[in-house]
Amino acid sequence: MAKLNLPPATLKITEKDDEVTRVYDRLRRKPVALTPEEWVRQHFVDYLINQLGYPEGLLANEVNLTLNSTQRRCDTVLFAPAGYARYLTGAAELGNLRPVMIIEYKGPRVKITQQVFDQAARYNLVMGAPFIIVSNGMVHYCCVADGDSYRFLPAIPTYRELLNIITPSSSSMRADENIKI
Repeated sequence: MAKLNLPPATLKITEKDDEVTRVYDRLRRKPVALTPEEWVRQHFVDYLINQLGYPEGLLANEVNLTLNSTQRRCDTVLFAPAGYARYLTGAAELGNLRPVMIIEYKGPRVKITQQVFDQAARYNLVMGAPFIIVSNGMVHYCCVADGDSYRFLPAIPTYRELLNIITPSSSSMRADENIKI
């Protein structure tokens, strides 16, 4: 698999009798087929948890949603911790959970185009998360919903920074076009 613009991750990779290479997904707690997109997802989730301090228990992979009567899946969703959900007035309610961030992945050779952002934005019409990340493992973009538009952040926030951003007492953010890790 391709070298990514993400820190190295320790992944459990196996090959079964059917000769399909699989990687253990720590969020779904099962092995899944190792595709280029899955390679990016597993490295990115590892980065969020081990480098940026995101709690594993608030992240979920392959979250189902219905968009125009069609079943779709968000690649990864970060949900609000207890006590913060009240600040997410536009977010969908999934049981007692409210999405804070949705993340859309592509394989490393797939260019991040307007179509990719449009896909994430369509999913977010249903989810209502204030943050969207799009990554192909090489280039990463993070933006925050700002009314009817999105503003790009200069970096993917740490979990602590994210909590400070979603609380009403901290509303200032600097915009930028590209996010580097």
